[in-house]
Amino acid sequence: MGKFKAASFQTANSYNPSAVLGAATHLRSTLGSPARMAFAFVSQHYMPHIADFCEILRVDGHIQDIVGCTTSGHIEGATEFENGDGFSIIACQGEFGDPLTLEDADFPSHTEANGWIALSDPSAFPIEDWLNSSNQRSPRVSVVGGLSSGARHGEATVFINGNTVAATAVPTIGRTVLVPSLTQGCRPIGEPFTVTHADQNVIYSLGGQPAYRALERAFETLSDDEKTSAKGNLFAGLAGSEYIHDFHSGDFLIKNIIGADPDSGAVVIAGIPRIGQTLQYQLRNPSAALEDLGRGYDPIRKAKRKAYGALLFSCLGRGQKFFGASSKDAAEVSDALGGKPIAGSFCNGEIAPVRGVNAIHGYTAACAVFLEKTP
Repeated sequence: MGKFKAASFQTANSYNPSAVLGAATHLRSTLGSPARMAFAFVSQHYMPHIADFCEILRVDGHIQDIVGCTTSGHIEGATEFENGDGFSIIACQGEFGDPLTLEDADFPSHTEANGWIALSDPSAFPIEDWLNSSNQRSPRVSVVGGLSSGARHGEATVFINGNTVAATAVPTIGRTVLVPSLTQGCRPIGEPFTVTHADQNVIYSLGGQPAYRALERAFETLSDDEKTSAKGNLFAGLAGSEYIHDFHSGDFLIKNIIGADPDSGAVVIAGIPRIGQTLQYQLRNPSAALEDLGRGYDPIRKAKRKAYGALLFSCLGRGQKFFGASSKDAAEVSDALGGKPIAGSFCNGEIAPVRGVNAIHGYTAACAVFLEKTP
């Protein structure tokens, strides 16, 4: 077993310096020695006090660096705290690079990084362009993270050591290794088709037939109950890799269907497909999501022995209102990790790789597990 440790803490209350000091004391005493990095997720009412918040934690918690963002609900351990004030934090020993302030879409040259944690303000930084750059410049290096939530447009949401920024990225280096996982809550329906005619995000034909007709045929394969609940829950899945003969859940980048026109046969999606790329329509519902929990978190179970902490980024559209019960994702991750420390947030978009391609997702839960690489 390794020697790196992590410790987590949460409070479901508004900003109070005494409570923050209590968190710092808990983290310091649990770890027993200084932490290299901490990740904090705070309700928006903490932001006017974010400099003091970070200073207390760094000084009294013996934490070198703290990065974080706002959230409409926080996660700690096996519990999701949806809505309301509060914060969660995980302090990690191990090896991390200095947190970077992201200012443009160019992915940084960092030869030591084996993975990245990225936090972004969705209205202030071109995170999708940055991820595309990451796929070109550092293929197969995983990026996991989330887009901040819980704030009004124009309000600062991301911070490094008490200073607000548009976006930040933290590299995992050396003996700290990042293991990503993603659960999408969708299952493929109908058949996979090759995109044969598209203009930007407007798809005209799939496999030589109108894209709308392919959507109709996929819908016809659903049960009566599934058809009843399908409104707003049909998506387009773009294959993350073409080197697959039999597509399953988890093989696709899930994109919203923005519109469909039966007259022209076109379907408009929130993504730009390539001609020749495989597309299969998807159904999102709680039963598909529950089935996906086991598959999506398999990498975590395999990493359990060497894991010492994790971050969980869950979509605002998941949680109790989707599953009908709270803490489904957090409980599953906590169980997979054997109760190791976890902190996280509810996001306006989640970042994780699919088949080695880093991307922004919706209605998903993305997890980053920190392992200690041992000889």
